[in-house]
Amino acid sequence: MHVAFRRTLLNRTIMTACGLSALLATSVTATSGAAADERYAVTGGSPSLEGTAISLTTVKVGAPGNHSVGILPFRDALYRSCTVTPSPKDCLRVGGVPYRYEIGQLEVTVEQWVAFLNTVDPEGRNRLRLYDETESSAAWPKYGQINLSPDAGRGRHYSVAFPQWARKPYGFANFLRAARFVNSLYNGRLISKQAGSKDGFQYVTYQVALSSQTERGMYDLARPQTTRVHRAGFVLPSQDEWIKAAYYDPRGGGTYSYWKYPTNPGVFGDGEATAPSPTVLNPDTGDVTNAATQPLASYHADGKPAPSWCPNQLIPDACSTVNPFGLDPTLYAKAYQGSLSTVGQARTASPWGTLDQGGNAVEWTDTITAPPSGQSSLRVWRRLHGGISNASAYQMWPSAVGLQPQDNVFYNHTYPWLGIRIGVIGDLKPGKP
Repeated sequence: MHVAFRRTLLNRTIMTACGLSALLATSVTATSGAAADERYAVTGGSPSLEGTAISLTTVKVGAPGNHSVGILPFRDALYRSCTVTPSPKDCLRVGGVPYRYEIGQLEVTVEQWVAFLNTVDPEGRNRLRLYDETESSAAWPKYGQINLSPDAGRGRHYSVAFPQWARKPYGFANFLRAARFVNSLYNGRLISKQAGSKDGFQYVTYQVALSSQTERGMYDLARPQTTRVHRAGFVLPSQDEWIKAAYYDPRGGGTYSYWKYPTNPGVFGDGEATAPSPTVLNPDTGDVTNAATQPLASYHADGKPAPSWCPNQLIPDACSTVNPFGLDPTLYAKAYQGSLSTVGQARTASPWGTLDQGGNAVEWTDTITAPPSGQSSLRVWRRLHGGISNASAYQMWPSAVGLQPQDNVFYNHTYPWLGIRIGVIGDLKPGKP
């Protein structure tokens, strides 16, 4: 799969049938904590509308003004600068960030996304296209995370498909969905902010009452090429912010102070020889069972089965045969091999303390990029990063600079590994919308 991933068998099959061509991309990560039961009045939303409070934990990323490095897309190499690469015109300078910021310790979870859906779409009408029927457990037993119940009460139409999904990454994001989630946070009420530290890492935990206001905030979605509108608030990480949090070692480890994987320094040029070990998942719950093996990430290691699970509430063959595309079981098994694991359970931290930036779900950034070489496009393309559960270790390299149209409806239907990790810029104050 080529997100800027190599294409899966399904991608080739469906694209051939539908006459489509596209690139997949790698990702961004975000929050931690469960959605709270309490409901709070939301400033900035519609009158009298309430929003669920959710908790998000970020890590602080310091060393402002760190140096960038040069990469050639998907090349197993790192360069001190673009001028010394074999192809300077194809080189990208990445990783340098001149300011302090925060990034989500974990990816945005299904339970957090459900809280968002019920806040911004309390009538369950899906007018903003934040939900697709392939996300349901009936349509797609193996990957269906969220169910929509038309007859449920106001603010209860969306629900986590099975309890095991609650702490998995939300996997059906495009940039516009991710930006609306961030706008809901930005326009919401910051109830509390608590800083702390553990194992040498600095954390901040926020409790935020979500807002129903999604079209403006940190991003103005009336403008297709929207960038950050404000100097402080919740954001989607930029490509440089994401890469620095995943790979830059302020203690000077790795190569030119950058790791090859978000889990360990590795060795550039050795292929996948120094990649982390792959996770093993409980087949009924998706929980990681081999966390004692370090470093560790959820990805598809060569010669080993991809990490996989199926909710135990389903009949045994549902996950291996039932799919929304009508693929026969053999083709389906080849196209869809990897499952998302419970966030944070791999336990291997990046140089700044994030978890799961290597493997699990690929994550969006807000960095706009040119379309793939040789293509012309009126669509807006954005960068993604992170590696995924059904892709090899090379997707976790800093050079795995994926790209994808920000509004790619095709992948909303067919690609269940596109995730979100939030960021924070500036100093947020509790009590302010």
